Amino acid sequence: MNEEVICLNEPPLEFRYGQDMVEPHDGLSLFGPYDTDFSSHPRNISYAVVGSEEGIEAFNQWSHRIQSVIYPEGDRRLWPLFPGFEAAFACNWPEQPVRQALIDSRKLNEAVSNLDHYKRTAGVVDLYIDAISKLKKHDEVLNVVICIVPDIVYQNCRPKSTVTDGIGYKIGSNLVRLRGSGQLDLLDSYNPEIYTYSPDFRRQIKARAMAYEIPIQIIRESTLRLTPRIDITQRGLTTLSDRAWNLGVALYYKAGGKPWRLKSAREGVCYIGITYRRKDPNSSSPTACCAAQMFLDSGDGIVFMGEYGPWYSPADNQFHITRGAAHRLLSGVLNTYKDLEGKTLKEVFLHCRSSIDEEEFEGFRSACPPGIKLVGIRVRQERNSLKLFREGSMPVIRGTFWKIHPRSGYLWASGFKPRLGTYDGWEIPLPIHIDIQHGESDIELVAKDIFSLTKLNYNACRLGESEPVTIDFSDAVGEILVSNPSITRRNPKFKFYI
Repeated sequence: MNEEVICLNEPPLEFRYGQDMVEPHDGLSLFGPYDTDFSSHPRNISYAVVGSEEGIEAFNQWSHRIQSVIYPEGDRRLWPLFPGFEAAFACNWPEQPVRQALIDSRKLNEAVSNLDHYKRTAGVVDLYIDAISKLKKHDEVLNVVICIVPDIVYQNCRPKSTVTDGIGYKIGSNLVRLRGSGQLDLLDSYNPEIYTYSPDFRRQIKARAMAYEIPIQIIRESTLRLTPRIDITQRGLTTLSDRAWNLGVALYYKAGGKPWRLKSAREGVCYIGITYRRKDPNSSSPTACCAAQMFLDSGDGIVFMGEYGPWYSPADNQFHITRGAAHRLLSGVLNTYKDLEGKTLKEVFLHCRSSIDEEEFEGFRSACPPGIKLVGIRVRQERNSLKLFREGSMPVIRGTFWKIHPRSGYLWASGFKPRLGTYDGWEIPLPIHIDIQHGESDIELVAKDIFSLTKLNYNACRLGESEPVTIDFSDAVGEILVSNPSITRRNPKFKFYI
C-alpha cells in the first residue's frame, strides 16, 4: 500500500475575458460572468412574481434594494460586499416584474390548514400552479417565475409536517395508497391524482411546474427581510449581502446565464451522477427508480429518469440495476446530450453513492459509443468511520487528499478555506471516499475532478460545497422525479430541479 497525503489546489473558475479566480464573489465583482460577451448572455431578465400581497410587496422592496451596493455585516472575507445586480452580472434586473399574480390569502390559509397531508400540500401547490398557468398565456416571454412562499407553507407542507388544529381529517397510509390507485369515496370529494404527488411543497411544485417550461425560483418570505433580526422569534438569516449573492446567482442561471465555468475542465469529458430513490422508503418493498444527471464543464446539466424495478437490497442497503436497465439509462442520457449539445464526447465518468457491480457496468459500457472511455466511481461521504485533525484550532484544509491505494482515497472538500481565512461550517469536516471500481484512471486526477465539481452549484454563490454536484444534488433530483411518478412532462435541463 502506497499511502500519501497531499493538498490539492483550490480549483480555478473562469469568468469574463478568460480570467480565472478561485472565489465566485471575486470573479463576478472584478470581471463579470463567464458568458458576458456571448450572444446568449441575458442583457435583461424578464420575470414574474407569484405570491400573497405581503410576499409580492416584500419582493418588490428586495428588487429595489439589490440595484445598489449592499455592505456586509461582520467579516468581509466571509461575507463579501454585494456590488448591485447589474455590476455583478452585467445584466439589468428590472425593479418591477413583467407580471405579478396574487395568491388569495384566505384560500392559502384554508389550504395550508387541511389535516390531510396530501390535500394540504396539493391545495397550496394548486394555487401557485394556477397562477403560473395564467402567466404562461400572456405574450411576454418569461425567463423565470419567482414564487414567494409564506413561512407557514414551509412549516406545514414538508414530508414530516403535522397540523393538529385545522380542517378536514387525517388519513392513514393504507387509505393514501387506495386513493392513489384511483379509489373514490362517497363521503369525501377529492382528485385521486393528488395522492400520487409528493406531500412536500417544493418537490411537488417543481415537478408540476415543468409542464409550463419556465424555471421557477422558490423564496420564503422571511428570506427577503431587509432589516436585522430583532428577537429570537424571527428566523435566523445570513447577512443581507450573502442572500443577495445567493439569489442573484440562482436567478441569473435560471434566466439562461452562465456565471462561471470550470477553468480546469478537459474538453470532451462529462460527469454523470447515478442516483436511486425508493418508491416508498417507509416500506420493505425493494421497488426503486434510477435517474442520471450529466454535468459539463460549462455547468449545464441534463437529467434523465430511468426505470422502476426491484433495485434496492435491504440486506446491504445498496441499489443495483440490471444490465439492460443500465444500458437504457445511460443511452437515454447520451441521446439527450446529443440532441441538446451535439458535441463529441471522449470520456464519461460515472459517480454513484452505491457500489457499481460488474453487470451494471457492462450495461453502461454497452451504451457508450466506440472510442469513449468509461470509468465507474463510487463517491460517498464518510459519516462515521474516519475523521482527520491537524494542529491548532482550525480543522483540516479544504482540498486535503489522502491516497490510500492507486484506485482509492479520501478527499476533504470541506474544511479550513485559506481564501476566507476560516472554516465556515459547524461540524468536524467529513471526507468523501473515492473508489475507482471500473475502468482505468489516475486516482489523483479523479480526485481533482471531483474537487472541481464542488464548485458547480449555481443555486448559491460559495467558494465550494462539501460534495461534488453529481452527488450533492442527486437527492433533490431523485425526490422530484420519483416522488411524483404521475408527472410525465419532465424537462431534462438541470435548472428546473434546483
